[in-house]
Amino acid sequence: MQSLKIRFSFSLFLLFVLLPLSLQAAQEIVYLDITSAEARKINIAVPWFINKEQPAQLQPFGRELAKTLSDTLIFHGIFTLIDEEKYGKRQDADWKSLGADFVMLGSYSLSGKGMQLELRLQDVAGGDMLMGKRYNGTREQQLDMLFKFCDAVIMELTGQPGIATSKIAFVSDRSGHKEVYLTDILGREERQVTRHKNLTVSPRFIPGGRYLTYSSYHAGNQNLYITDLQQSKTTRPLSRRKGMNLAPAWSSDGNKMVLTLSNDGNPDLFLMDRKGKILKQLTRRSGINVSPTWSPDEKRLAFVSDRSGRPQVYIMEVDSGKAQRLTFKGTENAEPCWSPKGDLIVYSSLVEGLYQIFTISPNPGATPTQVTNGPGQHESPSWSPDGKQILFSLRNGQDQKVYAILRNGSYQRQLFNFPGNQTYPRWTDIK
Repeated sequence: MQSLKIRFSFSLFLLFVLLPLSLQAAQEIVYLDITSAEARKINIAVPWFINKEQPAQLQPFGRELAKTLSDTLIFHGIFTLIDEEKYGKRQDADWKSLGADFVMLGSYSLSGKGMQLELRLQDVAGGDMLMGKRYNGTREQQLDMLFKFCDAVIMELTGQPGIATSKIAFVSDRSGHKEVYLTDILGREERQVTRHKNLTVSPRFIPGGRYLTYSSYHAGNQNLYITDLQQSKTTRPLSRRKGMNLAPAWSSDGNKMVLTLSNDGNPDLFLMDRKGKILKQLTRRSGINVSPTWSPDEKRLAFVSDRSGRPQVYIMEVDSGKAQRLTFKGTENAEPCWSPKGDLIVYSSLVEGLYQIFTISPNPGATPTQVTNGPGQHESPSWSPDGKQILFSLRNGQDQKVYAILRNGSYQRQLFNFPGNQTYPRWTDIK
């Protein structure tokens, strides 16, 4: 369960259900539960940033900075933004009368290609500054500065890091070929990672976010490759065995992976080291075995097998190899991804001709919960680094785009307006 951390502001206790706590001094951190369905979102205001050289005059660049910060905060799904027209875009408004819980106040100064940002998080009810940050860099680094501040705000209010500095990988056909691309969460800075001019599928980050693996057919076989995202030309093969070399699930230290190989004819799961050496075969000809995903403690794997006749999600104890079927509802269940919190597995399930997103507890006899229910094919789900959101691709007609939704099924939205179709979305962990 996620918690909201609020300092000094007793009036905000009424917004949420209090955890059992004894009230201490005013400066002590109080933890409040914000995950219940009844909890309302936090009202925030992000007025235009002030140019410190001309503080009396609002400027478009100040609006641009405020808009980016507010978009980043709203992305996390726990805030409601107060319309800037209600307070004239200025920083000296009566925030209490506007119903704001918090206000983000920013100022900047420019010098040549450089800039300095000063940002503050203000508690409206208590009138206190909860946090202040100063960032120096180039104008091209403004997005990084704002993302870092957003993550600091989320940490201040919830006790856990935000996800603003994370990245999202996906496959796009915009060039005429299916290649891997990388973007920030707002889609402001996108870049093409692969240029094989062929079919590329299933990008997977190695924990830490620097390295990305994917499968490509450009050499005539579905081989597995790794690329260093900090050095765009350092791509090398990890596994070129005949047949499938597909969709590795990486361990938390990035030193081993589980992937599907079919070099002996049957798609099976293999444990391999980072150099592509096979350490252990995990499944043996018990149907098609694909889509492995580690539990956070790495003692278990979830994967898909059709050993019962149709694709279903199974859970395996890694040491013993013992596997048990997890899903029983839905004619086809595929593409599982284990939550970083460990409490849920998300997967796609075929329901009345449409793939929908479901979550299920990783325990025998668990009942699945349907997360999406709209038209189109909801595919390739994966978790955000904080375990609060689910990323997926939605195919509706001829178009396929990247969407996100909160784990409780609210706040579904298309993330990007990039040209072409986007498939196989995947989130990095937090830097």
